[in-house]
Amino acid sequence: MEWTIQELATRAGVTSRTLRHYDRIGLLAPSRVGANGYRYYGPAAVARLQRILLMRRLGMGLPAIAGVLADEVDALDGLRTHIAELEAERDRLDRRIESVRHTLEALEAGAEPRMDVMLMGFNDHYKDEVVSRWGERAFQVSNDWWHRKTLAQQQAWKRDAEDLVAAWTAAARTGDPPASEHAQSLAARHVAWLSRIPGTPTADGDRERSIEMVKGVGDMYVDDPRFAGMYGDAAGATYVRDALKTYAETRM
Repeated sequence: MEWTIQELATRAGVTSRTLRHYDRIGLLAPSRVGANGYRYYGPAAVARLQRILLMRRLGMGLPAIAGVLADEVDALDGLRTHIAELEAERDRLDRRIESVRHTLEALEAGAEPRMDVMLMGFNDHYKDEVVSRWGERAFQVSNDWWHRKTLAQQQAWKRDAEDLVAAWTAAARTGDPPASEHAQSLAARHVAWLSRIPGTPTADGDRERSIEMVKGVGDMYVDDPRFAGMYGDAAGATYVRDALKTYAETRM
């Protein structure tokens, strides 16, 4: 059984452009290409896509995923690893379900929910990515900082983030270049926002690592499908990345 690229994209919840990109970078080749130029994907390719999408959801970048897959010369070992990661993801979901259930039961009983239980597991999704990019301390310090916030403080923080995203999205649609004063003022605002998160290089005042972090965050917005749609579309994410890169290289 084979699927066309459009059929696979629809069933997997990705775009055909994503699958073509994976092919271009050597991450996921079609099982065959027909005489008409159409890409066709068989069971082995679908299994590989499952692995890729799981690792993307776990926050891994494409180069890291390529490295993992390159080391998996044994298909059975690859499937065993896949199962282990799925089980870990299930454990994270179980903790989230428990936290939401606790909140519901407390509110129904007229009691105050415990903040530590309410937030249990909600940052786990990003831990591996944060640790791999900026170290264990960055995750632990920022995680503790987030959990110490009241619910109102967390909501205020999220509103600030949403306002920043909205400003970026509007700027990308105006056609102003990423190096324009308006785009660079948004980049400065973005870096200031990052600097409020304890444990990060921007908060610690480490200039060299801060530059690396800001550029890495920009790359993540483009490369990671969880973020690529945050700024309206891929062009919007690219605009933010380019503006942040310009700011990091010329103003930090």
